Amino acid sequence: MALATKTVTFNAATIGPQSWRNNTVKGIKLSQNVVQRSDKSCEIGKALDPLPHLRDTLAQLSNDEARRYFREVRAVVTKLRESLLETNEEIKSLTRGKEALEKALEHKRKDLMLNRESTDIRMSRPAREKDRDGADDLLGAERQHLLNLKRQLEAQLKLVQQQLQVLDGARRRLAGTVQERSRVLDLICHAISSVNNFPIHSQTGSGRYGLPPADPLGSFTPEAEQALQQADDARGRSNHLRYELRDSIDRTNRLQKSAAKSVNDGMTGKIAETIGLKQHLQVTAGENRHAIHRSQRWYDATDRARGYSLGPELYSDLVSKERLDRPIIRVLQRHPGTQLPEAQGIINGGNGLLESLTSTSRNIGLLKLSKLNIEKDILDKNKASEIDSQIVRLRRRRGNHRWAMGEAF
Repeated sequence: MALATKTVTFNAATIGPQSWRNNTVKGIKLSQNVVQRSDKSCEIGKALDPLPHLRDTLAQLSNDEARRYFREVRAVVTKLRESLLETNEEIKSLTRGKEALEKALEHKRKDLMLNRESTDIRMSRPAREKDRDGADDLLGAERQHLLNLKRQLEAQLKLVQQQLQVLDGARRRLAGTVQERSRVLDLICHAISSVNNFPIHSQTGSGRYGLPPADPLGSFTPEAEQALQQADDARGRSNHLRYELRDSIDRTNRLQKSAAKSVNDGMTGKIAETIGLKQHLQVTAGENRHAIHRSQRWYDATDRARGYSLGPELYSDLVSKERLDRPIIRVLQRHPGTQLPEAQGIINGGNGLLESLTSTSRNIGLLKLSKLNIEKDILDKNKASEIDSQIVRLRRRRGNHRWAMGEAF
């Protein structure tokens, strides 16, 4: 706005000197310029100078900026705490999986101990029954199978322990970040509903977690972003590992039960075979005993016949018809060439009966030896079947794994 200036005019006819007049006019003009400049400065000040309540306004703006920053930090802390809680739950779930894995591993160790006990018990069988059979092959195959399953579970357990350490590191990093970010939240409500009531609006857009892009000097720092990223990756790997863990436990349990069933069925089949052979041996023993009785009766009858053939021991006990010099024979022998083979026939008959007695006695001895062998075989078969039955009962009794291991495996 132009300022009105007042022009001073003087009479041309002056009495004073010209220099004196010029100095006065010059002072007046200088004063007018200063007044004009001062008025212009006042007008500019009215438009540009701060208002009297500048201090209060700046304080209010600073407080608003602080509240906005607090809300952003609160949202970041909320995300960090949610991630921390999820990480804690994942650690709990993985710990339960680790306990289930340790339980399954303990079952495999018990199965190995039971397999070893079964093998040791079978070593107490009689020497006749110690030949390697299908049951021994099944026990050996079961042991190798259990050792492979045990190694697989131990490798899985090692991975789980390493993953738990990774999750614990991510949790500690999240806790440290939460503690560092929460240092500016003393004057603001921490409720999650407050975060929902005051959503974050960023001029540069929202990042991956619904938060502003990471800024070293902002509310969402790169450390917080890295902590969230590390926790997400650890939880993802842990979740995948838990599925693998569950499948591994189920698969090993199925394989172990299948192997145990095969061994039990094989042992039961061996017991049935042993009992069948024992029954055949018992039948054979009865036939052998019957044969011994028949041979003994025949031996007694042959011995009696030989005695009859030999006749009495004293010559005086012979009756007339039994003598070789009885009257009819003496009369016959009055002519030459009338020798009869009676004496030689008696001798040959006695020798034949003696050979029959010897053969029968030898057969009776062989039958008795066979009887002893069969009876011993029956006893061995009976003991072997009892030992195998004891093993089957032991395996079935301990099949539920509800027993304590007596020593470290």
